[in-house]
Amino acid sequence: MSVASALRAGNESLPELAVQALRLALDKTGQSYANGVLLFLTAGFARDAQQALTAVARAARCIQVAGGIAGGVFTDSGWVVDRPAAALMVFAGEHALVGHPQAAAGTDQALLSYAGGRFPPAWREADARRVGGSFAALPGGSEAVAWQQGRLTAQCSVQLPGMQVAIGVSRGWQLLGDTCRVDRSNAYEVLELGGETALESLQRGLPADFRTPLPLASLCAVLIDDDAAGSDRQRAFAAGAGQAIAILAVNADRSITLAERLVPGQRLVWAMRTPLLVAADMRRSVAELAASTQDPLAAVVFSCSGRGPCFYAGEDRDLDCLREGFPGLPLLGSYATGQIAPRLAGGNQLLQNAVVTALISPAPRKASV
Repeated sequence: MSVASALRAGNESLPELAVQALRLALDKTGQSYANGVLLFLTAGFARDAQQALTAVARAARCIQVAGGIAGGVFTDSGWVVDRPAAALMVFAGEHALVGHPQAAAGTDQALLSYAGGRFPPAWREADARRVGGSFAALPGGSEAVAWQQGRLTAQCSVQLPGMQVAIGVSRGWQLLGDTCRVDRSNAYEVLELGGETALESLQRGLPADFRTPLPLASLCAVLIDDDAAGSDRQRAFAAGAGQAIAILAVNADRSITLAERLVPGQRLVWAMRTPLLVAADMRRSVAELAASTQDPLAAVVFSCSGRGPCFYAGEDRDLDCLREGFPGLPLLGSYATGQIAPRLAGGNQLLQNAVVTALISPAPRKASV
């Protein structure tokens, strides 16, 4: 085994936690040093992250240490969200990481990327396909939340030479009813759509048990792209089409206030999520990845802080789905505030409440003629 993951937790955010995780992962590979390390640390490490990075780089005898701060971390062995913890993945033997500020230039491979709360504008464009996460929960937002080549930085991007990356996205929302045209709106308030009030439209698509009172935290509006409106909307949405918009309030005049402005003529569909629906969507994502990839080496997973054990009442059913779909596969993951995935139309997007999985496998070797 040349790729392995490990997790260590303790009562204090000490560099030794990360070093212990590194040594455990190296022992699994049978190697004495690493060619690359992906490292995620919980938020307690933020002020002294450089000490942990330096200790890991020295112990690994490798400067290619990349990753970032997260609200929680996990591997195939378990998860930690309430204690100081370090989770990492080592690449040894014939496998390596390559990371530098311009790692995106001209590559067809999806880049593993991590950033702070501000989604880098260049990443939104089609500079490269990206899969990753972002973390925006540090007080004041002043500390760096990412690292690359063993040094703190605002953002990181790494390539996996000789490997290919398949991307799975579980957004967790189940679309309800039909797509409707917005007839009337006022700034953030949707007044009428599809010939009825916004509230009537929403309640019509909901199961009866969810109509009163409305579970607003489990509902959203999805702005549907024109080219996806007439296709398989659920599959298109899962693949990246459409934009989920939070519902802020239901008003006395039966209008609904959203987190973003809509204008007449746009099309939306309501959506909901429950633990059962979200777990089913995660199983779909894992099944599609398993069907598309042979002999995977590892998976790097970027989950939302609003998923995992916080959503599933002390369990992480998303992680369970991954372990069931890929038994024995080394996994590394972070719980953060945003998840990065490619858009269908090109470029990349920042998602919330999603799980984005990068399934890593050897690239097919080209025949030499």
